[in-house]
Amino acid sequence: MSKPRSANFTLFVLFAINMLNFYDRQILAVVSEPVRKEFLLGDAALGWLNTVFVLLYAFIGLPLGRMSDTGSRVKILSGGVAVWSVFTGLSGLAAGYWTMFVARIGVGFGEAACSPASNSMLGDLFPASKRARSISIFMLGLPIGIFLSNVLSGIIARSYGWRMTFFVAAVPGLLLALIVARMSEPARGGADNVSTAAPAASTGFWAPFVALMKIPTLRWLMLSGALQNFSIYAVNAFLPAYLMRWHKLPIAQVGVVAGLVLGATGLLSLVLTGFVADRLHVWRKDGRLLFSSITIALHAPLFYVALALPQGDTMTFAWLVGISWVLFYTYYATVYASIHEVVPPALRGSAMSLYFFWMYVLGGAFGTAILGSISDRAAKAAMTAAGATEMSEAFRATGLHDAFGIVPVIGVLLAVMLFVASRTITRDIERVSA
Repeated sequence: MSKPRSANFTLFVLFAINMLNFYDRQILAVVSEPVRKEFLLGDAALGWLNTVFVLLYAFIGLPLGRMSDTGSRVKILSGGVAVWSVFTGLSGLAAGYWTMFVARIGVGFGEAACSPASNSMLGDLFPASKRARSISIFMLGLPIGIFLSNVLSGIIARSYGWRMTFFVAAVPGLLLALIVARMSEPARGGADNVSTAAPAASTGFWAPFVALMKIPTLRWLMLSGALQNFSIYAVNAFLPAYLMRWHKLPIAQVGVVAGLVLGATGLLSLVLTGFVADRLHVWRKDGRLLFSSITIALHAPLFYVALALPQGDTMTFAWLVGISWVLFYTYYATVYASIHEVVPPALRGSAMSLYFFWMYVLGGAFGTAILGSISDRAAKAAMTAAGATEMSEAFRATGLHDAFGIVPVIGVLLAVMLFVASRTITRDIERVSA
C-alpha cells in the first residue's frame, strides 16, 4: 500500500489531470458562438461535435478500462494526456467544420484514458472510509476546470480570438504527461488488504464486463449516469450560448457567469459532499445514494423556476441555476464511491470504463445533439409563428430557451433512479466483502 504522502501526491496529480480534462472539454462551449458564426453552423451541428467526442470516449474507454486492470495505469494515463493535449492544440487550427470534427475525435481518444485509470488508482490508494473524500478531491477538477475554462477562454477569445484558447490549453497537458510518466504504480487492492494480483488475462476480454453487468446496483448506476450525463453535457455545452442569446451578455461576461454557475458551485458541493457522504456511509450502507437522490430531486424545480424568469434577469437566473447545480454535483462523490463498494478491487478499471461507456453512449453522447436539435426545431417553430421567412438571433434565443425545459424533467427521473439503486446497494456490498 502507498504511503500517505505518496498517495496524497498522486491524488493531487490526478486532480490536476482531471481539471485539465474538463478545462479542455469546455473550451468549445465557451467559443461556440464565434465558431458557429464563422463556420455557419446550427445548434444541431454544434451538438454533434460533442457527440462524436463522447462516443469515441465511451468506446475507446472499454479496452482502456481492461488495460487499467491488467497493465500499467501510469503509462496509459501519461499517453492519454499527451494525445488529448496535442489534439486540443490542433483544434485551434481547424479550417472548417470537418477539421474541427476530426480534432474532437483525437481529444476524445486521449481523454478516454483519464477516468478508468485514475479511478482505479484511487481505489487502490485510499480505503473505503476515506474513498468518497478522495474522489471528491479528484472530482474537484471538474468544477474548477469548467470554471477556469469559462473565465479564461472568454478572456482569451475576446483579446486574441477563439483559436488561441485551444493553443494555450495544450501546453500544461504536455507538462502533466511528463510528470505522470515518472509516477509509481499503486499496488492493486492495497487499500482493501486483498490480493494485489491483476485479474487473469485468460478470462477473455468480455468476461469481466459480463460479470459486472450481473451486479444490480451497478446496472442502476449506469442508467443513472446516462441521465446525469445527458444534463451535464447539454447544460455545459449550451449555457454560454443561452446567456449570450437570451440574456444578451457579451462573451467575456458570459465566461465569468458560466464559470461561477457551472464551476464554482461544484467546488462548494464536492468539498461538502465527500465529508457528508462518508459519514452517511458509516450510518447506513445506502446513505450516500439516498443523499444524492434527495438533493437531485430538489435541483429540478430550481432549474425550472430559473427558466421561467424574464430576459435580462441574469442575477436571479445565475443564483437559481447555481444553487441547483450545487445540489446536482452531489452525484459524483456519492455514486463513484458506491461503484467502488460493489465491485471487486481487481475489476475497478473495467467497472468504471463500463459505467462511463453506458453513461456516455446513452446520455452524454446525445445530450448536446438532442438539445441542439430541439433548439433548432423550436427556433423554426417560433419563426413560423411570427410569420417570418428568415431565421434571426431572437428566434434562436427562443429555441434554446424552450429546449432547456428538458433539463428539470431529466432531474426528476435521475432522482428516482438513484433511489432505486439505494434499495440494492447494501446486499451488493455484502456480496463483495463476503
